[in-house]
Amino acid sequence: MRLGIVGLPNVGKSTLFNAITKAGAAVANYAFCTIDPNVGVVAVPDPRLDKLSEMYHPEKYTPATIEFVDIAGLVRGASKGEGLGNKFLANIREVDAIVHVVRCFDDSDVMHVDGQTDPARDIETINLELILSDMEYMERRIDKTRKMLKGGDKKFQAELEVQEKILACLESGKSARTLTWEEDEKPYLRDLFLLTIKPVLYVANIAEDALAGPEPDYVATVRAIAATEDAEVVTISAKIEEEISVLEDEERALFLQDLGLEESGLDKIIKAGYHLLGLMSFLTAGPTEVRAWTIKRGTKAPQAAGKIHSDFERGFIRAEVVNFHDLMASGTYAAAREKGQVRSEGKEYVMQDGDVVLFRFNV
Repeated sequence: MRLGIVGLPNVGKSTLFNAITKAGAAVANYAFCTIDPNVGVVAVPDPRLDKLSEMYHPEKYTPATIEFVDIAGLVRGASKGEGLGNKFLANIREVDAIVHVVRCFDDSDVMHVDGQTDPARDIETINLELILSDMEYMERRIDKTRKMLKGGDKKFQAELEVQEKILACLESGKSARTLTWEEDEKPYLRDLFLLTIKPVLYVANIAEDALAGPEPDYVATVRAIAATEDAEVVTISAKIEEEISVLEDEERALFLQDLGLEESGLDKIIKAGYHLLGLMSFLTAGPTEVRAWTIKRGTKAPQAAGKIHSDFERGFIRAEVVNFHDLMASGTYAAAREKGQVRSEGKEYVMQDGDVVLFRFNV
C-alpha cells in the first residue's frame, strides 16, 4: 500500500510524515527505510504476528509494510506548474490513495498560507488543482480516442462515452471518484491514471489540547465534505505524533494513556487506509519466518498464494487454513489439527483476515 501525504503549506503535513515514519519503524521493530528524501516505509503493527513469533521463535519476522510519500510543492496553480506542481502531480499519480492533511487548529505563531484557518477552502484548493490537471489529461485522451473512432473501429465508442462522462464530471467541479459505474464501464478506467479517482483519507490535524475534548467545529466541516466523496476521516495532532515518535514502546503506551488515547495517529491512519482500500492480511508461520501478507478482501486462495510466489498460484493444490484465534487457543499447530481446526480449502476458498495458511502446490 502506497499512501501519498498531501496538503497546503503549514498544515502539519511534513511534521506528520516525519513522525509516523519514525514511530512506524519502532512499533514493529522494522528498520526505517528511506527510499529517497521524501519516501518512508513503515511496518504495520500487528499483535497477531507477535503472538506467532512467541509460538514459533522464527529466524525472520516480516510485518506488512506501508509506503508513505511526502508529496511536496502543492500551492494554488500547481496544475499549471506553479511551485513544484508538476513534480507533485507526477508523484501523486503513483500512489494507491491520498492522505489529505487538513489544518483544523488556530495558531498565530504558525502562519496559514491564506491568512486564516478554513478547512473547506483548503480542501477545495487542493481538489481544484487535481480536477484541473485531470481535465487537461482527459481532453488529450478524448482527442486520441476520437481519432481512433474516426478510423472506423467502433469498439472505441464505449470508451469515448466513459471518457466524456468523466470530463463532464470534472467540468462541473467534482472529482471523478464521485461518479458511479456500471460493470461494463469499469474496464475502461484501468488505464486512466486519474488523480481525482483515487480514494482519499482526510487527516484532520487538531491542536494538542483538543485531543481529549469534543471535536472542534473545523473537524465537522471536514467530515461533511468527506461524506460527499465516500472518504475516510481521522483526527490526529501532528505535534503529539511528533512527541510520540521518539518514545520507546512502553513510554509511548503510558503517554497515550495519560492523554486518554487508545491508539496513536499512525495506528488510526493504517486502519483507515486498509478499510478505504478494502485490504486485509493473511499470515504464514513457521520456524523459518512469520509474515503478514496484504491482499484485497475477496481474494481467493490461489491468488493469495500468488502473493508469495507465482509458482504457488500456478501449481496450487490446496490451502491448509487455521483461524488465528483457534491456533492461539489450541497452543500449537499440531493441537489445532487434532481438534479439526485446520481446514483443507480449495481454489474457490475466499481468504479471511487473520487466516494462518500453509499452501500446497506442485509445479
